[in-house]
Amino acid sequence: MSLDDDTSSAEILYCRCAWAQVVPEETKGDVLDGLCQSGRPFRAVADLCEMAARRDPALAELASGTEPLRIAACFPRAVKGLFRQAGAELSARKVEILNMREEKAGTILDRLLAEASPDLEDDDDG
Repeated sequence: MSLDDDTSSAEILYCRCAWAQVVPEETKGDVLDGLCQSGRPFRAVADLCEMAARRDPALAELASGTEPLRIAACFPRAVKGLFRQAGAELSARKVEILNMREEKAGTILDRLLAEASPDLEDDDDG
């Protein structure tokens, strides 16, 4: 069942990874361009690591949302740890984390823009 049946879709979070610079620039740029061209709403942040270090309340807001969440950032384990560090535990049932360090931009965009399903799960390898 797609969440479109419920008139819901996944919220998209894009991390620019501005400080760590561990994600290839080309991948980050291609994913961002694809999101902009898609017309789909998304939230872009400069750096999840910095937000977690500051315990930014926006992370708690994102973690507590009711819609599924797709995150384009780096390793799923690292992203989960950043949210945990900020006191904003992510629910594996409603979150999919896409690893821009290892995946191609096209693969990430396909997942980000796919119809949402109610049981989003991410790959915990990495």
